[in-house]
Parts: sequence; structure tokens; C-alpha cells
Amino acid sequence: VQLQASGGGLVQAGGSLRLSCAASGRTAGINAFGWYRQAPGENRDLIARINRRGPTTYADSVKDRFTISRDKGMNRAYLQMNSLTPEDTAVYYCNTETLWGHYWGQGTLVTVSS
Repeated sequence: VQLQASGGGLVQAGGSLRLSCAASGRTAGINAFGWYRQAPGENRDLIARINRRGPTTYADSVKDRFTISRDKGMNRAYLQMNSLTPEDTAVYYCNTETLWGHYWGQGTLVTVSS
């Protein structure tokens, strides 16, 4: 499975961005998509996850501001990010949980200016 993340960029505090993750290859084996982020000097943390049946989970830091979604074919995932703050500045990574293991995208940088 190959993943291509896009949609990052520079945004002012209070603004919004929508990240996309396009999956290719053996997508029939994808059970879940996850979005992780990693700020400089920090660990890479899971912030949102959606599985094939639809249930979602969020980290407390993004709950009620971010929304994860995916298409029915499990070929694309999205992360709608609203009310962004400088603390959301990080590299965001798309991840899939598949029958054969976890796969990562290349990351997309989100920078939120104050």
C-alpha cells in the first residue's frame, strides 16, 4: 500500500486546512486510516483514526476541532482541521492499518502562525 498525503501549508491561527491521503496498491486490505502528527522534538502521536466500519477516535487535543473521514472504497482519507492554533504546527502523517501491517505516507507540513 502506498500513501500520498497532501494539503498542508501555512495558515493563520483560527483558520482551517483540509488534509488528504490517497492510498494505492492493495487498498482492499485497509482496515483503518489514522492521522498522526509530529512537532519538532516531540513524538509522533495519533490524533485521529477511522476504521472501515466508520467509527472514529480523536486525541483530546483535537477533539471538536478536527474531523477525520474516508471514502467508501477506503482509497482516500481526509482530515478537516478547524480553529487551528500555533500548537497544531507539526508534520502530519497518514497511516493505514492493513492485513499485512502498517503503512506510512511521507508527511505534510502544517504551520500555524499566531
